[in-house]
Amino acid sequence: MQARSSTRPIRTSLLTLSCALMSASAFASTAETDVEKKNKALALAFYEDLWFSRNTDKYDLYMADSYVAHDIGDRKNVTEPAIEQKSIADFFWANGNMSGEIDYQIAEGDLVATRWTWQYEPTTFLGRVLHGRDDLPIINVFRFENGKIVELWNHRHDIDTGMPLRSTIKGFLYGTLVALLPLAWAISLRRRLSKAVAGA
Repeated sequence: MQARSSTRPIRTSLLTLSCALMSASAFASTAETDVEKKNKALALAFYEDLWFSRNTDKYDLYMADSYVAHDIGDRKNVTEPAIEQKSIADFFWANGNMSGEIDYQIAEGDLVATRWTWQYEPTTFLGRVLHGRDDLPIINVFRFENGKIVELWNHRHDIDTGMPLRSTIKGFLYGTLVALLPLAWAISLRRRLSKAVAGA
């Protein structure tokens, strides 16, 4: 009977320890969820201020002093100052009106993925040439540290816009120009040769 009573405190201690560990684990996972919620809210506010309204001066509320950008084209793994996000948004605001809709957000640890649709109404010739009037689906992934964006991945679905056609037309025009230069040079040489032969 004494052996049983001596194991009871050990069992009670193990049960208490087990409950404490489960509680600590649940608390840690709740804390992570709170950070994820905060990061999602920061990402949402970033779009609201810079891309859906003209509050680009608030860029430093969201961006670290410098961040790493991964974009389509040559802009991959590039370290940029925070103000670059303001400059990009200001460029589009100077050439048109912007708005958008958040489709959904997913957070995991220090990452937030946002799928959103950018709506752009160009008001200048440059805005029409560079982008045109399109709704553009975009997925951005932000990595946060201490409540600021330190890295971003930009995935645009340009195929849904007129951008590929504009690129094709630009390529055709550049190619035509390059082809016409040697032709103009050949015509000029022929005229000189004709004059030289006529003068001889």
